[in-house]
Amino acid sequence: MNASTGLVDGAPRGPGRRWLLWLPLLATLLAGGWLGLKYSSLGKRAELGAGYLAHVVCSCRYVGNRSMASCDTDREPGTEIVRITDDSTKRRITASVPLLASRTASYDPEFGCALDKP
Repeated sequence: MNASTGLVDGAPRGPGRRWLLWLPLLATLLAGGWLGLKYSSLGKRAELGAGYLAHVVCSCRYVGNRSMASCDTDREPGTEIVRITDDSTKRRITASVPLLASRTASYDPEFGCALDKP
């Protein structure tokens, strides 16, 4: 330590700069906490959206006897992230939001389309 400058090896030391070392850790913890709180709500909304779209597309496809291209026009704005998969042999539509939720609606000739249990 140089007595005249107060520097050790040319680098400033002291309480004024020490908080800069903890700032990235604090920011990471705050962001993680925020995501943890929001994830539960986001997951529930994703499951709701996937279930809604699976039912709507199933009804369009198998009750209305329309093509998938035609049913794609029935999508609400904001549902572009939801992926739709058609299993025509089992008459099932699966809608999924990547990494968050997936729901399937099956067609029954007597009862129409219904969501499968999650």
